[in-house]
Parts: sequence; C-alpha cells; structure tokens
Amino acid sequence: MTDPAYGRASLADLLPSVLASLGVAGEASPLALAPPRRAVVLLVDGLGLELLERHAEVAPFLSSLAGRTLTTGFPSTTVTSLSSFGTGLPPGEHGLTGYTSWAQEVEQVVGWLSWAPAGGGGDLRGELVPEDVQPQATAFERAAQDGIEVTIAAPAHFEGSGLTRAVLRGGHYRGAVTAADAIAHAVAGSRLGDRSLVYCYTPALDTTGHVRGVDSEAWRIALTLVDRYAEELAARLPRGTVLHVTADHGMVDVGEDDKLDLDARPDLMAGVRAVAGEPRARHVHAVPGAKRDVLDAWRATLGDVVQVLSRAQAVEAGLLGPVVTPQALRRTGDVVAVSTGALSLVQRERDPFFAALVGQHGAMTPAEVLVPLLTT
Repeated sequence: MTDPAYGRASLADLLPSVLASLGVAGEASPLALAPPRRAVVLLVDGLGLELLERHAEVAPFLSSLAGRTLTTGFPSTTVTSLSSFGTGLPPGEHGLTGYTSWAQEVEQVVGWLSWAPAGGGGDLRGELVPEDVQPQATAFERAAQDGIEVTIAAPAHFEGSGLTRAVLRGGHYRGAVTAADAIAHAVAGSRLGDRSLVYCYTPALDTTGHVRGVDSEAWRIALTLVDRYAEELAARLPRGTVLHVTADHGMVDVGEDDKLDLDARPDLMAGVRAVAGEPRARHVHAVPGAKRDVLDAWRATLGDVVQVLSRAQAVEAGLLGPVVTPQALRRTGDVVAVSTGALSLVQRERDPFFAALVGQHGAMTPAEVLVPLLTT
C-alpha cells in the first residue's frame, strides 16, 4: 500500500502551493512552485502516473513536461480527491471520505457525485446543504478573497451541483459543453486581472477507462486526445502563465473472476447495516453491537487479499490525514476494507452499474494512488 503524502506531496498540497506561488499570504507551500502571475491547473480525471509512463508514446506532449509525483488521499477516488484538491485539506478535515458515504443525518448511503441516495432517486441538497457538509473555505474562495481572478472551466452540468458547491465553490464558473469550449473558457479566464487562477477539468479519459478498461485501444486513443487537449491549451495561454497538469487517481482493470459479490455473501453481510465507499475501498458500517463480529468475519474471509482495518486502526494509520473531525469519523466505516491486489468487492444486486465496470480505483496501490504533476 502506498501511504498518502499529506503535507509533503499530496493532491491536497497542490492548490495551497499554487496560491502561495501567486502571493497569497498564509498558504502552505510544500511543493515550492515557481512564482508566476497567472496559473492554470488542468485536472485530467483518471490519469494515473503509471498509466502515463506506460503509454508515453501516445502522449508525447505530456511526457515531455517537467514532472514530479503526487499521491491522492484515501480513497483514491474522484469525490475524495476533488475535495482534497479544492479545499487543500486531507479527507479527515473535509469529510468526504469516499465515492459514497453513510450519512447519519439522513440515515442512508449518499452518492456525493450526484448528491443523492446511492442507487439514485432524490436530490439531497436540501437535507444535506453542501456548504454545511463541507464548511471550510475552498482554495478558490481564498484566492478570490486575495484579489485573484478565479475561473472554473468545467462541464456545464456540474455547475451548482452538490459537490461543486461543497468543494469547488468560489470564483466564476464557466460551464463548458465541449472540450474546445473548456479550453476557450480557460484561456479567457487566464487573461483576467493582474493575477489569475484557472481550474480546468476533463472527464473523458476516466469514463473511457471505466467502461472499456485501461488496457484497451479506446483508452489509448482517449489519452492521445487528452495530450492534444493539454498541448492546445498550453499553446493558447498568455505569456508568463504556468500550466500545471495533474489527476485525481489512476485506474486498474478488474476481471469478472476478481469481483466478489457481497450481495451473495451472507457470511460477510451478517451484522452489516450499510456498505459505502466503492468496490476497491469499502466503508462497512455495522449494526449496534456487531462491530467486532463484522471485523472478525471480514478478516477471516478476506484478510489475505484485502487490508481489513477497524475505524480506529484506519485513523491511526493516517489514511485520512493527521486531523480527523467528528463528522469525517462518522462517515468512516466501522470496518475499512482496502484491496491490496486485483479483488473488488462489488454489489451486483444493489449496484449493478458499478459492478459491471472494467476499470476501477479507490485502493492504495501505486497504480491507483500515484498521479503526475506536470508543469510547463
């Protein structure tokens, strides 16, 4: 397992370091970035460092850039990573501890990307107000308060979403309808004011990997298009602008034989109130009085291929960072199960869509947790 490099070289350290490079006082700067007047951060969903190195020949522009290695936090998933990126905080402080979490406030598992009950149905932004779920000031809010012109160039359908409001709020949201539109918004935003910060996000590589797998021709073509996207963006930015390219996680392919169906395993589900997280990093919440029994059953059955920790052990191991708030603790499972190899813990009946995905992530293997930081 690769430990998150919180406070040294994690995704949570990137935007504070960028803000410090732009002259914002009081921001930590563990990455010691060069001081520009304008910065653009392009986050490519699903661009793991190992994947980029393995396929460098189809991404010549990205592979030519000066780079260093960052880690995600735990788990290595979009919700948690974007939350750490946007707030500059580890998961134990921003509190979005997985793709889905058990939310005590509504007594159900919540999918944070849709801000709805896991499995669909209903909008929980009224019951779980995003600004209350994650009340810490985002990096974008801190930048704007310091007089920096902030632009978010991301898909239009994410504007006003629960996750955007919780961890990416601040500045001007410029909803993009195509990749070209996002580049145009990013370039325009980079020219504003005396100092500017632009966040640009592209999801296509991740989507392709989930559906077709990272060992597919479709994924390699998607990487080529991402490479052209980054090259075109860099070519159009004003002189003196720094472009940083990073990612929220890597990905691995999971074969059908490596998917264990929890819905078909009463021995593992006995005493379980809810299963959250995602197939390669599960938060398991027990009914009252059953925590020890659930922990013992999961260890006895899965201990050779899954790291099975109690909540206290996960916190002590530093998976969530050096500080863990009571809210984050409640959203962490009584049992935390992290795949150490190929196995994924799916739920074919309750979550057939994600059980069918080829490409997956969430665990702390190098292929999933190491991401690049590439700088022009």
